[in-house]
Amino acid sequence: MNARTNKGGTDVAGARAVRDEDAFDIAAMAAWLAENATPGSTDLDLSAVPEVRQFSGGVSNLTYLLRYPDGDLILRRPPKGTHRKGAHDMSREHRIQTQLGRLLPHVPRTVALCEDPAVIGTPFYVMRRLLGPIPRKDLPRGVVLDREQTAALCRNVIDLLVDLHAVDLTATGLGDLGKGDGYVRRQVEGWSERYRKARTWNVGSFERVMRWLADNQPADRPHTLVHNDFRFDNVVLDPEDPTRPVGLLDWELATVGDPLMDLANSLGYWVQADDGRHMQAFRRQPTHLPGMMTREEVVAHYCARTGTGVTNREWAWYEVFGLFHVAVIAQQVYQRYLTRQTTNKQFRLFGVAVVLLELRCRRIIANARRMSPDIADAQVGK
Repeated sequence: MNARTNKGGTDVAGARAVRDEDAFDIAAMAAWLAENATPGSTDLDLSAVPEVRQFSGGVSNLTYLLRYPDGDLILRRPPKGTHRKGAHDMSREHRIQTQLGRLLPHVPRTVALCEDPAVIGTPFYVMRRLLGPIPRKDLPRGVVLDREQTAALCRNVIDLLVDLHAVDLTATGLGDLGKGDGYVRRQVEGWSERYRKARTWNVGSFERVMRWLADNQPADRPHTLVHNDFRFDNVVLDPEDPTRPVGLLDWELATVGDPLMDLANSLGYWVQADDGRHMQAFRRQPTHLPGMMTREEVVAHYCARTGTGVTNREWAWYEVFGLFHVAVIAQQVYQRYLTRQTTNKQFRLFGVAVVLLELRCRRIIANARRMSPDIADAQVGK
C-alpha cells in the first residue's frame, strides 16, 4: 500500500502551539512556498497562509505541521544555535528523500527546498504529510492491538528496515553518500569526538567505552543505505491496519554504511518489558508491550531475513556502539538545554539518561570479556 496524504482534518497527535524560541515568519514562508514548490509535487492550494503547529517529538531538527484549507504539509528546519559542521543539512536530507522516494514508497514525497536562510532564519524543506498514526512512548490514541497484532506490527517494522537495506544503492543515485572502506572506524572516531565536545561536567567521560569500541572494531561489512535513526516514532502506520507501516520519517542521519550498525542504533532505543525501572523511565517507544520482540529476538529475526551471520561477541560490539550513539545524541541535546539554546523541559533529564547508558555499556563490555570461545563463536540468529 502506498503512503497517502490527508485532505485536512482536526487535531493531529503531537502537534502543538509553536514554542516562542522556534517561531518563524509564517507569511514569508508561505509566499516563498507558493512561488517555489516543485511543479506537480502537491495538489494543495498554496496561495493561502497556513496555520502552523509544531511537533513535540524529536530532539534534533524541528518539524512543523502546515495546515492549509485543503490539506496539510510538513516543514523541517534546523534548530537555532551553534551546530557542528555538516549537521542539520537540509539540502542533503531533502535529496535523500527525493531520490530514495522513487524506489521506497514509505519515504514522504518532497515539495520544496529553501536554502536561503533569509526567508525564515534557517534553510528548510517541505514535504507531503503522510496520513496515519505514529507510535511514540505508547501506541497512538485509538489504536488498540492484541498480543498477536502487536507481534505483527513489530515484525513489519523490522522488515521495513530489512527492505531499506535491500534497496539497490546504484538505482537511488545516492552511492556518493558513502566514503568507502573504513566506515566503522569513521563512525567510532566521529561519534567519540562529538561526545567529547558535548560533554558537560555532570556526566561520565565514556573514555573506557570509546577506547573499547576503537580497539575491538569488526571488519567492514558490505554497505547499504542506512537510516541511522530507525525507531517506532519515525514510522507512520496505515490508519486502516495499524500493524502495517506506510511511512518512514526523519532522514537527517541517513548515509551509506554498515547495516548492522543501523540495526544496533535502532536497538539502542529498545526498552523491553523486563528492563529495570530506570530504563523504563526513558522509554520512548512501545517496545515493552506483550507481543513485542526482545532485543535478542529482533537481531535473530533480522539475521534470518537477511542471511546475516554475526557472533555474540561481535554483536556485543554493535550493541555497545548503538547505546553509545544514543548517548551522544542525548548529550548533545542536553548540552543545548544547559546552555539555554532550548527551553524544552523534556530535555532536562537527558543527562541522567547519559549516565545510565554509560553504565549499561560498561556492563556489556564486561560480559563480552568473560565470554568463553564457544559462546563467542555462536552465530546470532542461526
